[in-house]
Amino acid sequence: MSTFFAVGIVLNVVLTGLALYWLWHQRMSKTDRNDSRKIENISGKNMHVPLPVPDKRNDFLSDHACLLISSYRYWTGSDLIDSAQPAEEQARALYEAPFVVASHGTGDDPVFNYANRSALALFETGWTEFTSMPSRLSAEPVEREERARLLNRVNREGFIDDYNGVRITSTGRRFHIRRATVWNIIDANKAPCGQAVMFREWEYL
Repeated sequence: MSTFFAVGIVLNVVLTGLALYWLWHQRMSKTDRNDSRKIENISGKNMHVPLPVPDKRNDFLSDHACLLISSYRYWTGSDLIDSAQPAEEQARALYEAPFVVASHGTGDDPVFNYANRSALALFETGWTEFTSMPSRLSAEPVEREERARLLNRVNREGFIDDYNGVRITSTGRRFHIRRATVWNIIDANKAPCGQAVMFREWEYL
């Protein structure tokens, strides 16, 4: 009896160990798959990583602001913000500018990742809400086909400075944009990082 009892204990330990190993393997496989998807998204620049609200603690998101400013200069040959200022001051000036600036990332359905104060005020929303919204939703359904053609044109040409169109705020108010500049955002290696818009003229409808 003692021999059978001992064998039973050993078998129970072995089976328990095998069960635990199987559970561990399943969990690790799932984690590996998730990590692979994350790596693929990051390498393809398709992953939306929300940025914090620009303020003094993060230098007004100077890294992202510099991408917008340098890309604008690259395509248009003009300065969006006074380039004589330090990077942090340029970022602050961009965030506090009296004209609208906003940007979205890349991917099949890009999400807004930046808006200065003027943009947030115009769209009647806050930073968190705006930077979690796919940029296509800033246009009414009937305007989205035209918007898609616009972005395709920007992709081909690098920038445009003659866009006119209708957008909607978070409360449903419609407004007309005039003579907006839209440009491709590129990094130091000329890799695409999204698109941005700047305009000074708008009118509520």
